[in-house]
Order: sequence, then C-alpha cells, then structure tokens
Amino acid sequence: MILADMHMHSARSDGTDTPEELLKIIRKRGIACFSLTDHDTIAGCAEMDRLAVPADGFVRGVELSCKTALRKCHVLGYAYDPCSEAMRTLMTYVAEMRLERLETRLRFMEEAYGIVFSEAEKNRLRHTESVGKPHIASLLIEKGYAASIGEAIKNYLSSKDMQDGNLPAESGIRAILAAGGIPVWAHPLGGENARHITPEEFFPQLELLISCGLQGLECYYSRYSAAETAFLVAAAQERGLYISGGSDYHGKRKSIAPGVLSSEGMQVPAQKLTILQEYVKRGIIKPFDTGLQE
Repeated sequence: MILADMHMHSARSDGTDTPEELLKIIRKRGIACFSLTDHDTIAGCAEMDRLAVPADGFVRGVELSCKTALRKCHVLGYAYDPCSEAMRTLMTYVAEMRLERLETRLRFMEEAYGIVFSEAEKNRLRHTESVGKPHIASLLIEKGYAASIGEAIKNYLSSKDMQDGNLPAESGIRAILAAGGIPVWAHPLGGENARHITPEEFFPQLELLISCGLQGLECYYSRYSAAETAFLVAAAQERGLYISGGSDYHGKRKSIAPGVLSSEGMQVPAQKLTILQEYVKRGIIKPFDTGLQE
C-alpha cells in the first residue's frame, strides 16, 4: 500500500520533532508523499526543502488559524510559492497576530489567575516560532500549574476573555491562491478534542468557504470514523473539491501516529486522496505505481 500524510507538524510550530527528525520518521514508516503543515509559519518547510529529495514526495504546506462570520476553522495551504509576495505578506501578518495573542494571554493569566512569568520566560515565548497555547501550556507545566498540555489549556487558556484573533478565512484563502497554492479546509468536522459539528453546521460553512475560493476538503483524518469520512468524501465529490487527508501528527504532544488517517487506526491508500493528482500534474511529486498517473 502506498501511503500519504498531508497534515503533519514539526517543532517549528507546536510539534516536537525537528524537520530533520520528522523526515527520518516518515522514511522509516514508508510514507511516500507528505506535507509539513505547521501553524501559521513556513519556516519548517524551508528546512524540509533543503533536506528532502524528490523520492520523499514532499509538498509544501501551512495551516492557518482562520474564522468566518459563522465559526472558526483551519485552512491548509499546499504547493504555494514561498517566495511570492502574497505568502511573505501573509506570514508576516499571522506572525504579528500570534505575538499579539500571546501578550493578551499573558496579561489575562496575570489578572485572572495571578500567574506571573519572569521576563526571561516571557521573552522565551516571544522568540518561539509560531507561539501558541501549547507553548504557554508547557511553561505552565514547568511551573507546576498543570500536569498536562490539555489540563493547562482547559484550566488557564480557554476563557472567552482570551478569544483568538484569527485570520479571516477569505484573506487566508486568497493569499494561498495568489501564491499559486491550493486551499483545503482542515478537519472540517472538528479537530483534536473538539466537538464534531453537525451537517446543519457544516454545510453553511462549506458554502461560505467555497465562495472564498476553497478547493479541497480534508476528508480522511486521524480522528474521523468511516461514516464521517464517507460523509466528507460525498460532500467533496458533489462540489468538485479535492479530497485530502492527514494524521495531524504532532510528535509527542498528541497520541497520533504518522500515516494514520482514520479513528480506527487504518492506513489509507494514497490514491484515495485526489489532491495528489494535482501535485503529479504540477511535477511536485512523481506518479505512484498504484493508479496515480500523469
């Protein structure tokens, strides 16, 4: 079976493996095509570009934290030009947004819980690539406020007074398209530890994102059942969207193995991910011997 995993994270955002370590894991597990989709940063992809060879089947990716008028969502961007003005501008903007959110969270924790970090600890966070809740949570664990990332986020970082200032989805999608990339809705029914939304919630959001230029759905996902995957595949096919899939691997931060694209732990043949056909057409990856042809 030829395997692909189009949703993975490195230590350049909130994963625990360096890009080099991640590539070794991917090769060991026999994953023939993969994407590094760090949160709001493409720094890890720049490293992976230097490390990977064509046989690795590497596709540049990024995961943007977005919102619409209806709800929050995450948008994956694939096969973009990292040197394009649109991508450079986008990455500068989202990096600034993350730093603003960090300062908001630090102030709130001090005011609401009396948790005060030293200047050295604050500066450590400020200089962390794509800093987010997991990084603050790790520091809370170090200081004895929580026993796990999940506990720290739940107890100290989930207040409505710390609402994320997420990027408008339309802006993120348009930037990906302007950079020559393919925008895909990540874990559209809900991600790790999130409530899975209903069809009544899903379809209005889908139509809104399509109107913004969305081109694909992450139908195969490590936390989705066979029934949920079938629902998403049908929705993608009905609307002519690319079908993608990924594990959302974060290294030691989550109990998710690379290459696992279903909640039953089953591995999914790469040819089920129709988005790979586009990468073949663009010459980014080579055709596989399982029907994925030019």
